[in-house]
Amino acid sequence: MAQWRSTAEFRVKAIAEFACQALHILDRFHIVAMLNKAIDEVRASEHKQLQADGYEPVLKKTRWCLLKRKENLTEKEEIKLNTVLQYNLKSVRAYLLKEEFQVFWDYISPHWAGKYLDRWCTRVMRSKIDPMKKVVKTIRRHKPLILNWFRAKKAFSSGIVEGLNTKIKLTTRKSYGFRTYRCAEIALYHALGKLPEPETAHRFY
Repeated sequence: MAQWRSTAEFRVKAIAEFACQALHILDRFHIVAMLNKAIDEVRASEHKQLQADGYEPVLKKTRWCLLKRKENLTEKEEIKLNTVLQYNLKSVRAYLLKEEFQVFWDYISPHWAGKYLDRWCTRVMRSKIDPMKKVVKTIRRHKPLILNWFRAKKAFSSGIVEGLNTKIKLTTRKSYGFRTYRCAEIALYHALGKLPEPETAHRFY
């Protein structure tokens, strides 16, 4: 979380300096990523504690049940989620808070979206779930940038850019780096365009 915060704040400062006339937006992609990271931290910690205390491992294999959107759950994951939701666990409360937050994206007016955000943040701070409280502190610090997403009529998302960055990092890592920019460029064209590649790079006799 600290690494994400320092990176995000660096970007915000850079944009403010070099694109001061632009509408600065912290969109839903980053908020969802923060929430999922917090929930996963709560789940992992609570799972270890339940095991240490000798309780039934009810959180075993529940990671994607808690992180996925409901419509993307498999039948097996949906059954597992419904079972877990019957327990009074921090992981369950964190999950329910995340689901409540989804209502925020349905607002049209930045004013009313801000009102809902304030109420949600207050509920989280009272939950005593530290990873979720850290998310709230970040959200409160960047609230104007988040509400700018509504002022921009929800027309912008950095999801595509982040996906491209991930693809670039993966391609570079698979190749253990490149000696020249041209080699990296060719590799990215192949990876992003899904171009055909030879089965082997050499012919053996």
